[in-house]
Amino acid sequence: MVEPAIKYRLIKEEKHTGARLGEIITPHGTFPTPMFMPVGTLATVKSISPEELDEMGASIILSNTYHLWLRPGEDLVAEAGGLHKFMNWDKGILTDSGGFQVFSLADMRKIEEEGVHFRNHLNGAKMFLSPEKAIDIQNKLGPDIMMSFDECPPFNESHDYMKRSVERTSRWAERGLKAHANPKTQGLFGIIQGGGFEDLRKQSARDLVSLDFPGYSIGGLSVGESKEEMNRVLEYTTPLIPQLKPRYLMGVGTPDSFIDGVIRGIDMFDCVLPTRIARNGTCMTHKGRLVVKNAQYARDFGPIDDQCNCYTCRNYSRAYIRHLFKADETFGLRLTSYHNLYFLLDVMRNIRQAIKDDQLLEYREHFFEEYGYNKPGAKNF
Repeated sequence: MVEPAIKYRLIKEEKHTGARLGEIITPHGTFPTPMFMPVGTLATVKSISPEELDEMGASIILSNTYHLWLRPGEDLVAEAGGLHKFMNWDKGILTDSGGFQVFSLADMRKIEEEGVHFRNHLNGAKMFLSPEKAIDIQNKLGPDIMMSFDECPPFNESHDYMKRSVERTSRWAERGLKAHANPKTQGLFGIIQGGGFEDLRKQSARDLVSLDFPGYSIGGLSVGESKEEMNRVLEYTTPLIPQLKPRYLMGVGTPDSFIDGVIRGIDMFDCVLPTRIARNGTCMTHKGRLVVKNAQYARDFGPIDDQCNCYTCRNYSRAYIRHLFKADETFGLRLTSYHNLYFLLDVMRNIRQAIKDDQLLEYREHFFEEYGYNKPGAKNF
């Protein structure tokens, strides 16, 4: 029996909720959970250096199989010694399968049992991605954690279509597991699909758990459904994942969803949101959403968030950062990107402490009140 490359250690369960304090052990370190993974799509978290990621407390980041396949190509990355060496990052890396990008970015998709035919979104070239190809690319990229190739259909697809999709995804997961060349050094996760249908989520989980992956992702959420719908799906899906395996909610990056997901037993999150909105001057703060480009901050010499201890907030004012944006200086978006990432990593640190203290529900109430969630006219994310 092959010793899994990825292991999960459960340290504590919060006594009032299903929240878990734990650790994920990988070939590039042991990291605390619950955790947030900054997204470095093309082997870089936009505008942020690996040294800055380390400084702000990031322990594992996500890169994208589809985009790295297109450029610079998995063979070049392998020649460089893998993603860790290529991008000078010695902590954890997770790669997604490329499936979400194929279904959301590519044109003229044709789904077959063997895989998906589509056109490259950069130049229109015909391409084909199969479960085996997705695993081969990730084996060459060399992340610690890889994702199975799955179909990610819209949340509101019909039950009949979603059932066929779930069954296909299960078959693809088994094929990908058989194709996995490096189980001693890379952990492959299964992805549970099924939209908003409880019976299909159960079917998907049953299929994937039978294959004994070292970890499991919950996919097909944060794709336009309401927060209430997402929480409902998590409530009946997360308990289907074995207790001693990590549970990863894909593509979720708002503080309220972190807290509500952790309460429902989630260990891992990722999202491009903090850096994407930062490039437009939008910042996450303890008081809610702040658009630093707005005229009201032209003479505001306070920090973005007076409760934040990040590099940006310790050293620069709203007025200065607004000036940088108005002058099209890239240092401005670097500062807001740093702040947003630090803010979310700090929220996750606070969540872990609240679990340790058995005070997660109190932390949720305090955070939501301060942040302004659920107030009339509140501008959240």
